[in-house]
Parts: sequence; C-alpha cells; structure tokens
Amino acid sequence: MNEDRRRILELLAQGKVTADEAERLIAALEKEPAAGSTAAGADATPKKKPKYLRVQVESQEGTTAGNPSLVNVRVPMQLLRAGVRLVSVIPAQARAHVNDALRENGVPFDLSQIKPENLEEIVDQLDDLTVDVDQKNEKVKVKVFCE
Repeated sequence: MNEDRRRILELLAQGKVTADEAERLIAALEKEPAAGSTAAGADATPKKKPKYLRVQVESQEGTTAGNPSLVNVRVPMQLLRAGVRLVSVIPAQARAHVNDALRENGVPFDLSQIKPENLEEIVDQLDDLTVDVDQKNEKVKVKVFCE
C-alpha cells in the first residue's frame, strides 16, 4: 500500500493529477484493504467498544403481569473496567483472604489474575450468550450480551 501512495504522490508532484484527485485515490486505497480483508466484508468496519453488559432473565412460559422480563440488568462497562483496575490496589493480605473465601464457597478464582486486558478479551468473545433454565415447571431464558 505504501508503494501505491508513493505512486499517487509522484503523479501529484508531476502535475498529472490534481490534489483533489490524489486525495480521492488515497481514500480509495484506504477503503480497499478493509473491504477485501474478509470474504463477506462483514468486518469491514471496526467493532465499537461496548458500553453496557446486559443480563436479561425472561420467562418462556408467559409473562408476569404483562412484563416478559423477570430481570433486566444493564451494567456500564466503565464500572466493570474500573473494578478490574481497583483489584490491583487491594492489599495482598486482603486479596488472599478474599481468594480463600471464594474457594470455600466453591469458586476457584484468584483475584490477582484479573487484568484489564483479560476483561477486554472476554468482552470481545461475548457476542450473545443464552442459557435455558428449567425452574419449578417454568422455563426461564438467561441472556448475557454486550451493547
């Protein structure tokens, strides 16, 4: 691509194209690789950074008083990102205490392993997660997604 740009700039310097034409040619060069990078061109535009993590619990049997959602939680991603950054300032002794409490309750999780880039990787992979739950003769659908 640098070679193509150089060629366009040489044409501009030689007076064979106007500045407007050179600008349009360079803009076309920038668009061309993005469209050709995928077979369908679906990923031609960069993904927007999600603003919210949403958790919805819906009854599939019917609605409760006309409300299809039993739970509808929308958590700002900035809150999650700030929480991940705050983990790094928890004193080591307190972090060990929290890790022990988590393990005692069946959650084998180490807070020291949480890093901001890990959260971004998870968010990138979380397109739309749906879990069907049978609870007391009622079907419930849990959806987790980013928006």
